[in-house]
Amino acid sequence: MSEHQHGENCGCGHDHDHEHEEHVFLVTDEEGKEREMVMVYTFESEEKAYAVLLDRNDPEADGVIFRIEEENEEAFLVGIEDDAEWERVTRIYEEIAQSENEA
Repeated sequence: MSEHQHGENCGCGHDHDHEHEEHVFLVTDEEGKEREMVMVYTFESEEKAYAVLLDRNDPEADGVIFRIEEENEEAFLVGIEDDAEWERVTRIYEEIAQSENEA
Protein backbone atom coordinates (compact mmCIF):
# COMPACT_ATOMS: atom_id res chain seq x y z
CA MET A 1 0.00 0.00 0.00
CA SER A 2 1.18 3.53 -0.53
CA GLU A 3 2.42 5.57 2.38
CA HIS A 4 0.00 8.46 2.07
CA GLN A 5 -3.56 9.37 1.42
CA HIS A 6 -4.33 10.60 -2.08
CA GLY A 7 -7.74 12.11 -1.41
CA GLU A 8 -10.96 11.95 0.48
CA ASN A 9 -14.49 12.37 -0.79
CA CYS A 10 -17.93 10.93 -0.40
CA GLY A 11 -18.11 9.78 -3.99
CA CYS A 12 -21.67 11.05 -4.45
CA GLY A 13 -20.79 14.07 -6.55
CA HIS A 14 -22.61 16.49 -4.24
CA ASP A 15 -21.23 18.97 -1.75
CA HIS A 16 -23.23 18.19 1.39
CA ASP A 17 -23.13 16.34 4.70
CA HIS A 18 -24.18 12.72 4.91
CA GLU A 19 -25.92 11.20 7.88
CA HIS A 20 -23.50 8.25 7.73
CA GLU A 21 -20.52 9.66 5.88
CA GLU A 22 -17.82 7.28 4.69
CA HIS A 23 -14.19 8.30 4.80
CA VAL A 24 -12.90 7.15 1.40
CA PHE A 25 -9.23 7.16 0.45
CA LEU A 26 -7.53 6.35 -2.83
CA VAL A 27 -4.66 4.03 -1.96
CA THR A 28 -2.05 2.78 -4.41
CA ASP A 29 -1.11 -0.85 -3.90
CA GLU A 30 2.27 -2.54 -4.52
CA GLU A 31 1.40 -3.02 -8.19
CA GLY A 32 0.62 0.67 -8.73
CA LYS A 33 -3.13 0.09 -8.94
CA GLU A 34 -5.37 2.62 -7.15
CA ARG A 35 -8.09 1.20 -4.91
CA GLU A 36 -10.87 2.95 -3.05
CA MET A 37 -10.51 2.18 0.63
CA VAL A 38 -13.06 2.99 3.34
CA MET A 39 -11.96 3.77 6.89
CA VAL A 40 -14.02 1.46 9.08
CA TYR A 41 -12.30 1.71 12.45
CA THR A 42 -9.71 3.73 14.36
CA PHE A 43 -7.89 2.91 17.58
CA GLU A 44 -4.89 4.05 19.60
CA SER A 45 -1.83 2.22 20.91
CA GLU A 46 1.18 3.71 22.68
CA GLU A 47 -0.06 7.26 22.01
CA LYS A 48 -0.29 6.68 18.25
CA ALA A 49 -3.50 6.50 16.24
CA TYR A 50 -4.26 3.77 13.71
CA ALA A 51 -6.92 3.31 11.03
CA VAL A 52 -8.36 0.12 9.57
CA LEU A 53 -9.36 0.41 5.92
CA LEU A 54 -11.35 -2.00 3.78
CA ASP A 55 -11.43 -2.16 -0.01
CA ARG A 56 -14.67 -0.43 -1.00
CA ASN A 57 -15.15 -2.81 -3.95
CA ASP A 58 -14.19 -5.97 -2.01
CA PRO A 59 -15.50 -5.57 1.56
CA GLU A 60 -14.89 -9.27 2.29
CA ALA A 61 -11.12 -8.83 1.82
CA ASP A 62 -8.89 -8.41 4.84
CA GLY A 63 -8.58 -4.92 6.26
CA VAL A 64 -5.37 -2.92 6.04
CA ILE A 65 -3.96 -1.05 9.04
CA PHE A 66 -2.23 2.32 8.67
CA ARG A 67 -0.75 4.67 11.25
CA ILE A 68 -2.40 8.11 11.29
CA GLU A 69 0.12 10.93 11.50
CA GLU A 70 -0.53 14.64 11.68
CA GLU A 71 1.58 17.40 10.24
CA ASN A 72 0.57 21.06 10.07
CA GLU A 73 -2.95 20.13 11.24
CA GLU A 74 -3.40 17.67 8.34
CA ALA A 75 -3.78 13.95 8.93
CA PHE A 76 -2.34 11.38 6.58
CA LEU A 77 -1.96 7.61 6.49
CA VAL A 78 1.44 5.95 6.76
CA GLY A 79 2.31 2.32 6.13
CA ILE A 80 3.71 0.46 9.14
CA GLU A 81 7.26 -0.70 8.41
CA ASP A 82 8.40 -1.72 11.90
CA ASP A 83 7.78 -5.43 12.57
CA ALA A 84 7.26 -4.99 16.33
CA GLU A 85 4.77 -2.15 15.78
CA TRP A 86 2.95 -4.24 13.14
CA GLU A 87 2.71 -7.24 15.47
CA ARG A 88 1.34 -5.03 18.27
CA VAL A 89 -1.34 -3.28 16.22
CA THR A 90 -2.51 -6.42 14.40
CA ARG A 91 -2.86 -8.18 17.76
CA ILE A 92 -4.91 -5.25 19.10
CA TYR A 93 -7.10 -5.18 15.99
CA GLU A 94 -7.67 -8.95 16.11
CA GLU A 95 -8.82 -8.60 19.75
CA ILE A 96 -11.16 -5.76 18.77
CA ALA A 97 -12.54 -7.73 15.80
CA GLN A 98 -13.08 -10.81 17.97
CA SER A 99 -14.98 -8.85 20.62
CA GLU A 100 -17.09 -7.19 17.87
CA ASN A 101 -17.97 -10.61 16.46
CA GLU A 102 -19.03 -11.86 19.88
CA ALA A 103 -21.37 -8.91 20.46
